[in-house]
Amino acid sequence: MDIATLTPFAFFIAITAGVFGVVSIFTARKSRAAERLEELKDPKKRNQGLDEMDKEGVKGMLKKAAPTLSKALEPKSDLEQSELKVRLANAGFNSPNAPTFYLAIKTAGLFGGVMAGGGYGLVTYGATQGGLTTLAIGGGLGFYVPEIILWFLRSSRIERIFLSLPDALDLLVVCVEAGLGLDAAMRRVSEEMMESAPDVCSEFGMANMQLQMGRPRREVLHDLGIRSGVDDMKSLAAILIQADRFGSSIAQALRVQSESMRVKRSQMAEEKAQQTAVKMIFPLVLFIFPGIFVVLVGPAAIMMIRNLLTT
Repeated sequence: MDIATLTPFAFFIAITAGVFGVVSIFTARKSRAAERLEELKDPKKRNQGLDEMDKEGVKGMLKKAAPTLSKALEPKSDLEQSELKVRLANAGFNSPNAPTFYLAIKTAGLFGGVMAGGGYGLVTYGATQGGLTTLAIGGGLGFYVPEIILWFLRSSRIERIFLSLPDALDLLVVCVEAGLGLDAAMRRVSEEMMESAPDVCSEFGMANMQLQMGRPRREVLHDLGIRSGVDDMKSLAAILIQADRFGSSIAQALRVQSESMRVKRSQMAEEKAQQTAVKMIFPLVLFIFPGIFVVLVGPAAIMMIRNLLTT
């Protein structure tokens, strides 16, 4: 594209930015000092300020537009809704409005991708099949990029929880055997390992908060296993539920689970170590053997060529 083609787009962006700046200047909110004075005069306005802050700005616009944008992609059945909530919870998004915002982002990405792909195709190819192909590719990318990002976040978080759970479980065993209850032990673990294992500590902290709010322990532990998405956490929650139901020792149950997780991790390490011999075949064949072949056969080939040329 030449400068003549890019000039209208540049003018459009500049005018839009200028209008947005002028509107933001004239619609600026009052200073905090003036708002505090008004709150002292009228105590009813104290909570109104927070509501107005939520309603104004980009955040408020997203909150207003999210239900409308997500309505087209909203799951029809309860099973699909629960699966979406579980996937978002596995990625760390536990807000009740997370599914709505996620579906709204997918819808907005679809429209944005269609507009971007259609604009690029119209400028580059015109109203041809190439322009329609670019439009479809842009819409597909805008629609599936949030799905790919969610899958990546979910997989990485599940792996982090799986790797850091045995250490947290060992500390939980120590706390329980020292005389702390399960609630206090989970609180202690979440405080001590916040820097090294933030994902596990956030899950323990949320479970502890739900227990303090009065939810039954069985439901809290079950939700803990489902939210994490890790099989070891699900088995830990099941063991704790059984120990709480039958009145058995929680410390003994935690110790058995910790030992089984240690054995599982060592078996996985041995399995990966055994796979290295097979995985090394491909780089050896592709990168190392050609170099060795050249070093060993190269001098002989040169001597043969010289002998052929002399004869």
